Amino acid sequence: MTANNAEPSGRDFRGYGRNPPNPNWPGGARIAININLNFEAGAELTVDDGDASSEGLLNDIGAPPYPGIRSPLVESAFEFGPRVGVWRLLRIFRDFAVPVSVLGVVRALQRNPEPLAAFLEEGHEIVSHGWRWIDYHTVDEATEREHVRLALDGIEALTGRRSVGWMTGRPGPNTRRLIAEAGVAYDRDSLNDELPYWMTVEGRGHLVIPYSFETNDNRFDLNLGFSTADDFVRYFIDCFDLLYAEGSEHPKLMSIGLHDRLIGRPARAVGLIRFLEHVRKHDRVWFCTGEQIAQHWRQMHPMPTT
Repeated sequence: MTANNAEPSGRDFRGYGRNPPNPNWPGGARIAININLNFEAGAELTVDDGDASSEGLLNDIGAPPYPGIRSPLVESAFEFGPRVGVWRLLRIFRDFAVPVSVLGVVRALQRNPEPLAAFLEEGHEIVSHGWRWIDYHTVDEATEREHVRLALDGIEALTGRRSVGWMTGRPGPNTRRLIAEAGVAYDRDSLNDELPYWMTVEGRGHLVIPYSFETNDNRFDLNLGFSTADDFVRYFIDCFDLLYAEGSEHPKLMSIGLHDRLIGRPARAVGLIRFLEHVRKHDRVWFCTGEQIAQHWRQMHPMPTT
C-alpha cells in the first residue's frame, strides 16, 4: 500500500481493505511477533534536567506533573527500570531465545551504559526512540530536527551503527517528514494496521511498521487496563490466538510494547512468562525485530513503482 489511497490531508482510511497481502513470513509463519522494549529512564521530563515540570506520563504511581518541582518518587519509579526491571526482562528473553527491538532514548542509553552493553552482547536491535522522551506535538520544527540529528548521531556513537528504525512514541505533525529527511528506513509511529505498509515521504518510499498501544504494558499504568498478571496474559493470549487462527489464510504481525519499569515488576513479569509459555506451544511463529521485518518486507513487498 502506498499513499495513493490517501486523502489530501494524508490520512488513509482504506489500507489493504478486504484483501491484505500475504506477508510470506519466514518458515511459513502464521504470525510474526515483534517485542519492543522501551528504554527511557533518564530521558523523561525532570526539573533536574532543566525541564519546566516533572514527568506525568507512565510513571506508574499516579503522580501528576509538578511544575518547577522535582518529584523524587516519580524519578525513582523510572529508575527501577535500569536498576532492576531490565535485568529481569533480559533473563526472560534469554530463557525463551526471543530477540527484541530495544526502543532506546539516547539520553537514557547514555546514562545507563551497563544495560546498553547487555543489549548489544545479546544481539537485540537498538532502535532510536528519540533524543528525549517528550511529546513532540508542540516542539518547533527546528528544535525537533536538531533532536533527530542528536538521536541518530547518538545511537551511532553508542553502538557503532546508525539506527535504521525510529519510534518517537508521541510524534508531532513534522516527525515523519523529518526522520525521512534524515534517511531513516522505517518508523513505528503508527497504530493503524497489523501489517507493514509503504508511504511516499519526501519524494521516496518510506516503510511504516505499525506499533500497538493495546498489546502493551502501558495499560498497567494507574491500573486503568491491567491490574494483575492475569489481566495481561489473558488479553495477550486472546490477541495471539485470534491472529494465529486468522494466520492460516492471512498472516499478521503482533506488535508488543513493554517498559522495564512496568512489566519488569515481579508480579507483572510472570504474565509475560506465561504468555511466552503459551506461544511456545505453537509452531509457525516468527519472533523478530523491526529491522528483520523491514528487510523481509523490502524483499517480498518492495515499494510499488506506480
